[in-house]
Amino acid sequence: MDLLRKYFPELTEIQLHQYEALFSEYKNWNEKINVISRKDIDNLYLHHVLHSMSLIKVIQFTKGTRILDLGTGGGFPTIPLAIYFPNVFFDALDSTKKKLTVIDAIADSIGLRNIQTIHQRVEEHRGHYHFVVSRAVAAYSQLSQWSKPLISKQQISGRPNGLFCYKGIHIESEITPEEKRHVEKFPISDYFEEDYFKEKSIYYQAM
Repeated sequence: MDLLRKYFPELTEIQLHQYEALFSEYKNWNEKINVISRKDIDNLYLHHVLHSMSLIKVIQFTKGTRILDLGTGGGFPTIPLAIYFPNVFFDALDSTKKKLTVIDAIADSIGLRNIQTIHQRVEEHRGHYHFVVSRAVAAYSQLSQWSKPLISKQQISGRPNGLFCYKGIHIESEITPEEKRHVEKFPISDYFEEDYFKEKSIYYQAM
């Protein structure tokens, strides 16, 4: 929690309470359903919550923005972002139903009303979003291919609609030379000083 206060001093008391509740919620659920590595649960805030929130340093989503979290897993980045952006709507999509059960339960417990979970494979999903976000799901070229038909033509943000993905340095082997010309890189170490983020970046492609 000290990390969140350090990097996001604008958080309200309500938001701080919601973020603080995540540790006990995930710890309790993780004993029933393995949504986070059990060895990693004590690093929840650094490795998962703060990592998810790094996108806030890249873009401030406009009220009413619709976002698809593609392959949300245990709810990252959806839950941390939904707390920060209460007027933005998140669809959390995953093919594993039990993980979505955890997201629904945690969202209900901490009072989040801007998350909808969708149990479906992305190839089968039909919807229109201003942005797709994804964290450690698939190779970049695959994420780009899945995302393009889901991006709305309606623009409501200062930044064109498109894909944001969280990746490490291995992305260079996942991206084609043509894609590289259209992808913008945001090193997370530009925003957070912890060593954990040295080789982690957010990649953005307008669509």
